[in-house]
Amino acid sequence: MNIFSLAMRNLLRNYRRSLATLLAMLVGAVTILLFGGYSQDLNLGLQTGFVQSSGHLQIQHKDYFLYGNGNPAAYGIADYPRLLEVLQKDPVLAPMLNVMTPTLSLGGIAGNFSAGVSRTVLGRGAVVEDQNKLGQWNDYDFPIKPKKSALTGTAEDAVVIGSGVARVLALCGVLQVKNCPQPSVEAASGADAPADVLALSEGTAGTPNTGRIEMLAANSHGAPNVAALTVVKAETIGVKELDDMFVGLHLSQAQKLIYGAGTPQVTAIVLQLKHSSQMAAARARLAELLAGPLKNHPLEVLDYTTINPQYGQITGMFTAIFGFISLLIGSIVLFTVSNTMSMAVVERTVEIGTLRAIGLRQSGIRRLFVCEGVLLDLLGAVAGLLTALALAWIVNHSGLTWTPPGNVDPIPLTVRVWGESRMLLTTALGLVFVALLSAWWPARRAAQLNIVDALRHT
Repeated sequence: MNIFSLAMRNLLRNYRRSLATLLAMLVGAVTILLFGGYSQDLNLGLQTGFVQSSGHLQIQHKDYFLYGNGNPAAYGIADYPRLLEVLQKDPVLAPMLNVMTPTLSLGGIAGNFSAGVSRTVLGRGAVVEDQNKLGQWNDYDFPIKPKKSALTGTAEDAVVIGSGVARVLALCGVLQVKNCPQPSVEAASGADAPADVLALSEGTAGTPNTGRIEMLAANSHGAPNVAALTVVKAETIGVKELDDMFVGLHLSQAQKLIYGAGTPQVTAIVLQLKHSSQMAAARARLAELLAGPLKNHPLEVLDYTTINPQYGQITGMFTAIFGFISLLIGSIVLFTVSNTMSMAVVERTVEIGTLRAIGLRQSGIRRLFVCEGVLLDLLGAVAGLLTALALAWIVNHSGLTWTPPGNVDPIPLTVRVWGESRMLLTTALGLVFVALLSAWWPARRAAQLNIVDALRHT
């Protein structure tokens, strides 16, 4: 207690220098905590978005993830109702599940016969009610409102398309798509369209399109299959490649396109858990089921980080930036505290000689200066923590918004500092370590001063 009392008195002796050092440490701590809170918020926000769209886990046909995009029909999950029944009745897995829903991916060509244009598309058939429930997952309490699918309450032949698809198919005016430029060249004539497409569109040539498109896809036997569909909305997806190809369908309509009158299949079973922390347990239980009751099905389980590789890329980039900022701030604090302690040693050389002359050992001198550095760091860390919490509260309640990668609509800008105990503890311990390191060398030099030389120092 005497050492800490002396350390505090010595810091107050030259309060301007101590205050400048405290300010540098405060700014460093606030910078690390605010950027760390922002990075954590981005991580959880991306996770929430991907879990809402594709679930925590997906059960797919083996190798579908690697090769299925070229021929989804060849990698369908047969007898999927039985698979759903086994999962729903499992006493271990069922309590973890929030939503379990089948989906079907397919490729094809969408055309607008009245305009004579078409393009390749990537379709996704889903159960609309289940998709709406997926979008309600918000385990991290983000201030966002869930959006309902535009297919809610629509007929089986209704579809949603990306705004890029609407642009190419000349449907921007009909669907009232904003910021949708019209082509500068005349559309090609539709006279050479396939016979089945002509049959579907008979009587519509030369008439304005009212939101109808024709979609051509190869069924499970390789034969072409065409369906006339009603576009209810064009949505901006957020990624141009998807925006230019996306078509969302009812699952039943997608199954008719691919399997016709045959037994319908799906390409994935989406599993959304109640909490992300249950992923390890859910995967372990699924592995047991695939090795037991479902061993005759060639299936594999993928998580959202594998299905959406951009998640790891984005979070990895921000982790690297956070590490670089922490290293830079740590170096600044290191040299700032070291400079303060070195100046204190020079100014108190005579005092050090006097203390050594009256019997204080070298270890006592070292402890005195190290305690000063640690006390200075603790004050800076506490002040930085309180300031960061206050600034984070202001940001979270300021109403600021931003648009994350892959999103279309802006979301509230929030910084997660409060409640992130691991980040707070790591930052505080890191600053204490830097203070010990920066104070140790000046303290060692002070303890090794020659008593006679120190007493005659001017």
